[in-house]
Amino acid sequence: MKNYLRNWNWMRLLRLAMGVFIIVQGFTDQQWLPIALGGLFSLMPLMNIGCSGGSDCSTSVPKSNKKMEDITYEEVR
Repeated sequence: MKNYLRNWNWMRLLRLAMGVFIIVQGFTDQQWLPIALGGLFSLMPLMNIGCSGGSDCSTSVPKSNKKMEDITYEEVR
């Protein structure tokens, strides 16, 4: 339970609030599509998943062993 409740930030709270708001609007308008979308928006912060929840989108850091050479400049008049 500790692991589940930690690492909450303002973005997760905002997504949860948006999801609950969309669900409530779907119920008041008696529309099923907003209820389903609100459920999706509510499950994402609760399960801590998102577009890159598994860090699958990260790029590798290029490793370069080349040494940087000093560049000398000439003054042009």
